[in-house]
Amino acid sequence: MVAGAALTAALALGALPGIAGSAGPTPASAVDPSAFQSIQVPAFAAAELAAAPLDSGYASAGTIDAETTFIEAGSAPPAPRIGRPRVSLPASYSGSALKPPRYKLTGYGTFYANGTTAMRLPRGTTIIVCGAGGCLERIITDYGPIYDPSKNRIIDLDTPDFFTVCGCPWYAGTTWVTVSVY
Repeated sequence: MVAGAALTAALALGALPGIAGSAGPTPASAVDPSAFQSIQVPAFAAAELAAAPLDSGYASAGTIDAETTFIEAGSAPPAPRIGRPRVSLPASYSGSALKPPRYKLTGYGTFYANGTTAMRLPRGTTIIVCGAGGCLERIITDYGPIYDPSKNRIIDLDTPDFFTVCGCPWYAGTTWVTVSVY
């Protein structure tokens, strides 16, 4: 740690020119004229300067010279038609990723204003409820309804879910449902 601090201090002293002892700017002095060489600028040259032609390696592919022939528009041969490449794709498979339910319950469902409840299922259980109007996937959020074998009521659904599954008018109170438990 001490060696690292000493190295940091030494580097800092080298980075600061005034503290490390570097020299300041030198005073202006006359420059010896023999250090310069005279050149002729072509625009002001007394004699005409000619540049040698470039090596053929520097010439572009489209240079025009005395032997160049021009092709009139429309006389070019038609471009060859290149077909689209054929790509083989693997066969697509269809299917369902839905695993089979552990078991199913059938009975009457009613509506309930505070979520989805089922008497024999714990909270957090994923179910699919199917009725005459369609199917919905839901998660059990509360306990209930009270078991009564004479009524065969197995589930209470949130009110909008009930009428979606029921497919019945707004005044209906119960509907026959199948509950798949996952």
